[in-house]
Amino acid sequence: MSDYIRIGVVGTGRGKTFMKPAECTGLKLAAVCDRRPEKLAVIKEQYDPDGNLMTFTDYDEMLKSDIDAVVLANYFNEHAEFAIKALRAGKHVLSECTAISTLAEGVALCRAVEETGKIYMIAENYPFTKQRLELKRVYDSGELGEILYGEAEYCHPMSNSKTYKYAPGELHWRNQIPSTYYCTHAIAQIMHIADIMPVRVNGFVPQIKDQSYRKLEYRQQDSGGIIVCQMDNGAVVRTLQGAFRTQSGIARIYGTKGAAEVERQTGNIVVYHSEVNGEGLEPYRSYEAEWPEHGELASAAGHGGGDFWVQYYFGEAIRKNEQPYLNVYRACAMSSIGILAWKSVLSGGQPFDVPKWDDEEDRKKYENDNWTPFLKEGDDPADHPPRAVAWKPLPEAHEKAKAAWEENDYLGLGWSKKDIDMSFDKVEMN
Repeated sequence: MSDYIRIGVVGTGRGKTFMKPAECTGLKLAAVCDRRPEKLAVIKEQYDPDGNLMTFTDYDEMLKSDIDAVVLANYFNEHAEFAIKALRAGKHVLSECTAISTLAEGVALCRAVEETGKIYMIAENYPFTKQRLELKRVYDSGELGEILYGEAEYCHPMSNSKTYKYAPGELHWRNQIPSTYYCTHAIAQIMHIADIMPVRVNGFVPQIKDQSYRKLEYRQQDSGGIIVCQMDNGAVVRTLQGAFRTQSGIARIYGTKGAAEVERQTGNIVVYHSEVNGEGLEPYRSYEAEWPEHGELASAAGHGGGDFWVQYYFGEAIRKNEQPYLNVYRACAMSSIGILAWKSVLSGGQPFDVPKWDDEEDRKKYENDNWTPFLKEGDDPADHPPRAVAWKPLPEAHEKAKAAWEENDYLGLGWSKKDIDMSFDKVEMN
């Protein structure tokens, strides 16, 4: 394309996904920001053959450059602050999950998008695997009728050694995240397939007494989180997320005329009908999903092709100057159910209403709701809600984690001795 959208990527970990965008997305890498100069030096070698890539250790300085958009791949619980700064600097924003870590952040983020008119999109990739896109096509055809119930799961177990590596330090977000919070991969699937929104939330966690199977796991998180949502059309959706010991990423729809799902073993699409509500329709069929377009590019991308599509739709939204489907209101809705579900867990299963993110009168009620389990250095844990209710790491687990961090030159706070000695602002980034 002759008129590229110049993007600046924040974070050199997950951010690498966005550093070689396909030409058809209209995006072009122009800048990278990370607080670690040694990481930026590696990125220059890998992604800057012409020597034109701008690199920054100061996020505010990057926002002063001539980039058009920012891609946020920094820490999970820090996206909203970075997004708001970018929007107010006149940049479009593609934000990794989660969009917000407090309800107050959601209010501020929605206001910033509305006031600036800039494009905002959450980089939620799970709705855009070929299986989920096919489920949406089947649902949109009317074959299943209207959704009554949906299920989606995102369970991602990780070995202790990997956890120590990817979560270096007591205050790293991965060591503080409650089991309901990493919920967007699950709920986004059903929201996109059936075009529905959550309006009320209940949360639950397993509270079995014997957790010896977790051995020397340090991450202070319950085994997993279960969220039950009432949706705006009256349907009920159940999501499962967290560190359950078996990987799972299913999606399932039950409608008034039939049902469909992504089969766990094969990844095929399976569609069911019964003689009660699907008269004259095939009772069962199973088949492999195909990409609607750009199959080769999507197949080569990460997360089942979803990483390609979020960039494609982000570029399309900017070119058309129209907010994307995964806009700020849906981003805040899918992110906030994790927060509200955790409130529900801590209140014994009490339901909580989801803010109406596109309604200033309703969301104003939450503008000072800074409730968060995430601690920063110097915080008193007593001033924050707990991050787990059933899981308490063994002292030996803490010692094992600290030994692993020290072996990799980490101080246990989320950064290394080398980083601490740097003279620039210590903005937490991947």
